[in-house]
Amino acid sequence: MAGKLWAHSARSSDGLRHELGDHLRGTSRRAGEFADPFDAGKLSAHCGLVHDVGKGSCDWQSRLMRAEKHGGRVGGMHKHAGTWLLDQQGLGIMAAIVFGHHGGLPSRSRLKAELQFADTHPLVAEAIGRVGEIVPEIHLPGPIPLPGWLPDAAATDPYALDLLVRMVYSTVVDADYLDTEAHFEAAARPMHPTSAAGLVERYEQGRVKMLADVPPSPVDGHRSEVYAQAVDAAAGPRGIYRLPGPTGSGKSLAMGGFGVHHARRHGMNRVIVAVPFMSITEQNAAVFRNLLDRDCEDPIVLEHHSGIDLDDGDPAARWQRLAAENWDAPFVVTTTIRLFESLFSNKPSAMRRVHRLAGAVIVLDEVQALPDHLLIPILSALRTLTDYFGTTVLLASATQPPFELLSPLRGTRIREVIAQPKPLYKALNRVRYRWLLDPKPTMAQIADEIAAEPQVLAVVNSTSDAHRLHRMVDERRPSLHLSTRMAAAHRRKTLEEIRRLLADGEPVAVVSTQLVEAGVDVDFPKGFRAYASADSMQQAAGRVNRSGRLAYGRMTIFDPEDGNKAAKLIYGAALEATRDRFGPHCPPDDLDAMEAYYKARFDFHNVEQAGQEIQKERQAHDFPRVAELFRMIDEWTVPVAVRYGDIEQLERIVAHLRGGHPGSSAQLRALRPYVATLPRGAATRAVDDGMAAPVVGDLIEWLGDYHPQRGIEVTSPDPEELVF
Repeated sequence: MAGKLWAHSARSSDGLRHELGDHLRGTSRRAGEFADPFDAGKLSAHCGLVHDVGKGSCDWQSRLMRAEKHGGRVGGMHKHAGTWLLDQQGLGIMAAIVFGHHGGLPSRSRLKAELQFADTHPLVAEAIGRVGEIVPEIHLPGPIPLPGWLPDAAATDPYALDLLVRMVYSTVVDADYLDTEAHFEAAARPMHPTSAAGLVERYEQGRVKMLADVPPSPVDGHRSEVYAQAVDAAAGPRGIYRLPGPTGSGKSLAMGGFGVHHARRHGMNRVIVAVPFMSITEQNAAVFRNLLDRDCEDPIVLEHHSGIDLDDGDPAARWQRLAAENWDAPFVVTTTIRLFESLFSNKPSAMRRVHRLAGAVIVLDEVQALPDHLLIPILSALRTLTDYFGTTVLLASATQPPFELLSPLRGTRIREVIAQPKPLYKALNRVRYRWLLDPKPTMAQIADEIAAEPQVLAVVNSTSDAHRLHRMVDERRPSLHLSTRMAAAHRRKTLEEIRRLLADGEPVAVVSTQLVEAGVDVDFPKGFRAYASADSMQQAAGRVNRSGRLAYGRMTIFDPEDGNKAAKLIYGAALEATRDRFGPHCPPDDLDAMEAYYKARFDFHNVEQAGQEIQKERQAHDFPRVAELFRMIDEWTVPVAVRYGDIEQLERIVAHLRGGHPGSSAQLRALRPYVATLPRGAATRAVDDGMAAPVVGDLIEWLGDYHPQRGIEVTSPDPEELVF
């Protein structure tokens, strides 16, 4: 008889070890429950049941006792037994789930090699035999039921199996984490008591209260109509929806309202709102918290992105830290980067939350910002989620791309939230364009014009142009600046100051890179935008006369003869597609011209081919290669810790990180308010010149000057180092 077998060492509170049978059954139960929304409960439960069978060998048990007594890692092999068992039971690629439950999903070729190794290894047979005595159900009496939709899906969707593996892997990894945590914490983590399906009344009450506190606006009637149409559309079936709406039309409230009403209609557990930039994440999360959270109650809204500090002593911090690991919250606000890089990852820490996408309402805000080269795999995954995993997707944008032209959504019904968008765009046309293209003005001339305006926003295409134009304007009058060369907390503070000055009717001039465009809630009477892609120019115009309190705001589009060199680098063929269609004869808010622009942009960027390598590797089940290829952030930017705010806290964090102390991940989260970014080349030169010093990984600490308005200022001959 095997006797007692252990999964984990003794916990410090009472000295009790974690029995292996309890851990396997506990993981199985949780994984099965997580997978029920996509009809894979029995499959996930069985994968969870066998995931740690390899711990049954005498060798591994001895290693555990030695590590418990002397410290250090257990080591040894424990993944091969369960992997081999699944393969022998005819579950094929699903065996990768067990092999990768700690280190990450492997490639099919790696899995094949490991199975050959396991086939003759004596510890594999020994572990299976010993565990089988105490958990006999690891041996199947018959085939495991697979999702009923899988045969049809396999015939029509070549990526359905890829997503099923990812989903089942996520359930097993999350269940493993939670069962292990329950042992060491001596208590199971309570699941959130509320689901998104129960949030409608709370949301509607919060909305009424919020609107009562906002000064009336001429566009309020249109915003109410947009909201009403979103709620009406929420009564429709699960699937893909589109919410086009001009900037300032109340899309944020409408898309949240759609989410909670649709969740109630279909009994769905969560709404996940994903936006492209952290600045919008913080803004939207604050809005939704105001609507949904209540004092002295469990928080409803989880804000999860790379910039949030979860270790600030707030009573809600522990809930946020735990929930962020697996999105166990009814309303999640995150970034598209975190959402999709989790979905296409192969690592357990990122993927343990992926199963929460099943049966969820996913709201993708500012979808025009999704990178063209990744559109094919992204849209393909969204379609599979809606077809087979009970998910609904809402695509929201003021400059809505016609994604139905691309192969993943071709032939898919996309339901319109706004039945007649053109009249809405016409009614909310609050901006008149002015063009300074021929002759081209100088930056000094533009600075003169900006300085003459009481309240004005100027948006340019690069940090170099932003720094230069801000210096020129600031010489003429006091002004503010926004770019990623500033620490996150610095940008947040600057935005708060901008909004205060605007609300009080005080003079304010702002020079920014394009980070201010997508969804940042500011309302200027006049704006200036360096020539860019059509969608970027229209998004910038959305910061002008946003609330319609003027007959018309004015947006000046300029193409400076001594600036704007980074525009072609940033926008590529989209810039040429814009020049062919937009100018004094046709403003960027022309919907027909915008659709033609996107068609040309998709062709110029060869979007259909750009994502095919990822799709090919998805079909081949090369999970590490997919993760390597799927990158939403260019790797030539690096994080830089700057001395802004509480310098003593920054020094403590940096010292901890440099010392490699436990808890470094928590320290990284606490570091985010201090982080700016630099191009990799500029960062390398700064370290070589003694202006910065390495900390850990690619993180560096800035030792040079930090401008109180513009942040880090560096010069570079490389145009790729001018962006953002």
